[in-house]
Order: sequence, then structure tokens, then C-alpha cells
Amino acid sequence: MEAAETADPPVAADVHAALAAIVPIVRRIVAARVPDRSTADDLVQETLVRVLAAADRIEPGMLEPYAIVTARNVVASLWREQDRHRRNEHRMVDLLAPESPDADLLAREEQSAVAQALARLSDRERATLLAHEVSGQDTRSLAAELGSTAGAVAAQLNRARARLRVEYLLASERVEPPTDRCRPVLLALSGGDRRRQREVDAARHLLECDLCARLSQPLLQRAATREDRIRIAIGSDGDIVAARQAARELASRLGFGRTDLTLIATAVSEVARNIVRFAGSGEVVVELLDHPRRGVQVVARDTGPGISDVEQALTDGYSTYSGLGLGLPGARRLMDEFAVASEVGQGTTATMTKWCGER
Repeated sequence: MEAAETADPPVAADVHAALAAIVPIVRRIVAARVPDRSTADDLVQETLVRVLAAADRIEPGMLEPYAIVTARNVVASLWREQDRHRRNEHRMVDLLAPESPDADLLAREEQSAVAQALARLSDRERATLLAHEVSGQDTRSLAAELGSTAGAVAAQLNRARARLRVEYLLASERVEPPTDRCRPVLLALSGGDRRRQREVDAARHLLECDLCARLSQPLLQRAATREDRIRIAIGSDGDIVAARQAARELASRLGFGRTDLTLIATAVSEVARNIVRFAGSGEVVVELLDHPRRGVQVVARDTGPGISDVEQALTDGYSTYSGLGLGLPGARRLMDEFAVASEVGQGTTATMTKWCGER
């Protein structure tokens, strides 16, 4: 089946105004009862999600009262959970972990993993890396010995380090990559090579391969990071919270107002929640834009069952368990631009943008 794609124009002014008017009211109600700002932000976003879900079933004039009642109920649920925790915390026992008796064994296993990783390098890579890292030889003298340039040697060292990290992780896990695509993807991630990541379609592979998804985390932490882009793997309710908090924090750097920050975070929460519910796992990528003007773009992708009728799934009030469902119309209302591409059996990608300042 061919991929289906649809885009939606900016949120209608009246809908956006109604949502924007509700946010400050909800925030005041929650803040008066919950002093912790981070927790309060989460509760505001949870309230807005519930209001959006019911918006098509209530009269427009009831939207504000419904939001107030919902906010109070969300806070009350938090209080009940905290009270239950206090009543049961006496049952918890905090024990200090004893010193591990197999520390020597673990050290030997680590040394073995390093040795196996080094053995996977070519003779040239291994000799150059050891000369530089162990013997302290600089790139200029290495270049003279190899008949090369200092820049070429530095690039070779970077590739060798990237490969060593990959092979070390594989040896530590005592696994071999299940497909021929795994090593190229892991090497592209380890080296922080975004062009190569696109060439090998690393994003899709991480959604399809559990091993590479697991190994990608330490590799990405070691690779060069970008301050204007965050990737969050989605697989549980905790990841939904992490995604919306990350989106809010990143978007705040552009000077978005508190209301727009809440709308962005809530839209991210909706698409992430639907990944967990309908696809099981996926990812959300949040990136700051400066062209054609300042804004924040969110890409949510998965390799789940896909959506057979995207246009119908984007219809307000439509709900189905064969696609992303209710969260798409809700997220579309909150953002300025929204598009979905989906193919049955292959997965879904939702791209949405919020512009900073005048629309």
C-alpha cells in the first residue's frame, strides 16, 4: 500500500483562543494546591489532555467549567496517591548494598571485553590508536610515519574510537548483531555522523532492532550532542513525561510564553501517548528551527500497525484502535502546522510545528 499523507492548516483562531484562555485558569487552580512547579506543570498538561478528549462531547460554553472540575480532580488524585504512599512507607526497608564479592571477576570481564574490541579493529587502526592513546604520540608524528596528514590521522582516530566503542559494547553484552545493518547503524551513532545516519536510515532501524535501540543510548551519550535537538525513545508512560518535559525545556529557549509552552508539551504528550498505546515503542525528536522563522518542530515516529485512513483518523471525535486515534486531532489543534504520513504495516510519522511570535 502506498504511504498516505495529509497536512492541516494552522489551528483556527477561535479554537486556539479557547485553549489559550483555559490554560491560565487551570494553572492558577493547580498552583494554588501544588507548590512544586514541575509537578504542577505535569498536572496542568494532564488536565488539558483530558479536556481535549472531551471537547467534542460538551457544549462550547461548558469548556471552562469542565476544565476547572477536571483540574481539581487531577490534583485530588495526586493527593490520594501521596497519602497512600505515606501510609505504606513504613513497610519499606532501605538497605545499603554490600560491597560486591565478585568485583575482581567484573574487572576481568571488562578487560576481556576491551581486548575483544581491540581485536576487532584492523591492524592499522589498532596500532595507530594505541600509539596515540597509550604511548601519547601526537597526530603530526603519526602522520609522518604513515605518510599521511595530521588531519587524516585525526579522522582515522575518530573512526577507530567509534568502532572501538561499538565493539566494546557488543563484547560486554556478549552478543552479535542480528542483521548486517546493525554495525553500520551503530558506527554512525557512535561517531555522531548525521549524514551517515541518514544514509543507513538509522532512525527506522532503531525502532525495528531491540539490540541496537538498547546500545544506542550509551553510544549517543558519548557522541557529540546538539543543543538544539533532543531525541527521546518512547516505550512507557514514564517516557511520555520525559518527552513533554524535554520539549517544554527546549522550546523555552526561544522565548515562547507559558501558555504556548503548555500547548507544545501537551501536543507532545498526546503523540507520545499514542505511540505507547498503539505501536508499543517509537521515538519523539524535538528540534529548534530558525528558518523560515524561529519555532520548534516535533517528529513522532513508530513502526507500528500504521493508519489505513489518515484523513478519517484526523477527524475530530474519531476513535479507533487500528491507528493513532484520538491524540492526532487533539495535537493538531494545539500546533500551528501538522502533517501525518502513514503506511499500513510499516508505521506512522507525525510532524508538527509551533512558530514563535506572530503567525
